Amino acid sequence: MSALADQILQPHVTPPRVVPLEAMPSITRYHQTGQKMVFVSGVFDILHQEHLHFLQSARAAGDVLVVAIESDVRVRQIKGEGRPVNTQDVRKARLKALGFIDIIFVLPEDFSQPAQHRLLIGEVRPAVFAVSSHTSHLDKKRAIVEEFGGKLVVVHEHNPDVSTTLLLAEQPES
Repeated sequence: MSALADQILQPHVTPPRVVPLEAMPSITRYHQTGQKMVFVSGVFDILHQEHLHFLQSARAAGDVLVVAIESDVRVRQIKGEGRPVNTQDVRKARLKALGFIDIIFVLPEDFSQPAQHRLLIGEVRPAVFAVSSHTSHLDKKRAIVEEFGGKLVVVHEHNPDVSTTLLLAEQPES
């Protein structure tokens, strides 16, 4: 059978998406207006001063700030039992309440493979992928964002004395 016949006989398969459909019109609109889009991702479980400094620095790197947060399922996989402390809906609402983030969405529960990272960056196409100095896989992330015409920028120097994990460790057991 020819390739054309294969295409005709195969049911239409929707390509996988990382960015929720409801976020895409805003992303497209910002691109069409030529605004410089900055993208960040993370857990943002218990917002603390380092998160705020990081997000404010990311915001200052462009005109539009897009934030992707890890799903509750992924946070448990990454951080372990008992995390997240706050659900993805609470984390999303608290980020929105900061008032300077333009688009916030939750990443898929199975978001862990390099191909998914490439798909995410391809869908968002940020001018800047803003990261902290302690972000893992910087070279791989830089290569992916550059593949789509953006650049990776370290906008925040990691402070090892402040993290959600440390804040939780300081809490007295109940």
